Amino acid sequence: MSLWRTVKVAWEGLTLNKGRSVLTMLGVIIGVASVIVMMAVSSGAEAEIADQINALGANLIMVMPSFTRVGFGGGMQGPGAGSLASGPTSGLTFDDVGAIEAEVDGVDGVSAEQTTSQEVSGGGVTLDGIQVVGTTSGFTHVRDYEVAEGRFLTDDDNERRNKVVVLGSSITEELFGVSAAVGASVKIGSTRFTVVGVMEQKGVVGNTDYDGRAYIPITVVFQRFTSARFGGDTIRTLYVAAESKDVMESVMQDVTLLLIDRHEVDPEAPDFSLMTQDSIIDTATSTTAAFRDLLAWVAGVSLVVGGIGIMNIMLVSVTERTREIGLRQAIGARPRDVQLQFLLEAVMLSLIGGLAGVLAGVAGSYVFGAVGTMRTELVGSSIPLAFAAAATVGIFFGYYPATQAARLDPIEALRRE
Repeated sequence: MSLWRTVKVAWEGLTLNKGRSVLTMLGVIIGVASVIVMMAVSSGAEAEIADQINALGANLIMVMPSFTRVGFGGGMQGPGAGSLASGPTSGLTFDDVGAIEAEVDGVDGVSAEQTTSQEVSGGGVTLDGIQVVGTTSGFTHVRDYEVAEGRFLTDDDNERRNKVVVLGSSITEELFGVSAAVGASVKIGSTRFTVVGVMEQKGVVGNTDYDGRAYIPITVVFQRFTSARFGGDTIRTLYVAAESKDVMESVMQDVTLLLIDRHEVDPEAPDFSLMTQDSIIDTATSTTAAFRDLLAWVAGVSLVVGGIGIMNIMLVSVTERTREIGLRQAIGARPRDVQLQFLLEAVMLSLIGGLAGVLAGVAGSYVFGAVGTMRTELVGSSIPLAFAAAATVGIFFGYYPATQAARLDPIEALRRE
């Protein structure tokens, strides 16, 4: 019998019971759609993490001190202790900022940060637990974060320890509403500051709400909110922006050598560490990759269940169509023709279910991303992968019923009612 004739007979066999065929394909449809949607969710998570990290700034190198617990019970004492829960062994100092700017080639900007949690009041409103960031003039350039009104902090503000503050957009709205904030007075802790600027809206990046923070000169944080005994003028984080991706490696090497020399520490055990955005993204990607693999396996279980459903229905079909098989063999059909017919039926079920699953998966990915809270990004490779898996399931789970049909004795088959 020709292949085309066998395909036609197999298709006729499927259409004899359309409802059962559709229900059989449902397992494959769900499995294929699940694979595509799950991979889109994990890919969207990776892209979201990368975007958030890149939002910190371009070509960014983060320099952080090596931390150790200090004080009674491992916590800091004195003003700002709420956010300065641990102190560096020696770590980074404010003078390191100027040294890196002056001595390292390929640097586009340097910014230092030290944070404290304080009560902020102004405009008749008091807010508790506000993150106050002590920083330098290079912050806006390095972190790619601009001022919407007024100005940002200057080198002169840090040199003179001026009591000036730049507010995030949401904290400005909470304190002053629609009133002008620039020029107004706010109290941070027990110290009064003059508002000189308001930052543009940035939102939440990672776990940080940039719009809910206040920015003051870092020297004022050292003077007013950090005890000399527990940290002094040490810096929690130092950000170095390289001029381009091409010079990041050389900038990291030069910064490392400079700080080792300035801090007089063992090169094998420096009191600081360097990290880039790419290294953070790689770490996050490895985590989401494991998550993606888990989701893919879970979705793959649906395909296996769908395959078992195909095998079960095909075995029932062989039993129901025993006389048909015997009659076909009696008029000249060979065992391999019968086997091919039933195998094609199983493959057709899988392929049609796989195609419907692909359409459902693509649509589901877009709908899930639009309606749900998680970002989704369709992975192109997931479509042929899921479709190939569906075909494999049809062949694998259809082979046994097809073989059973081919092994039927035509005489015994014709006798069966």
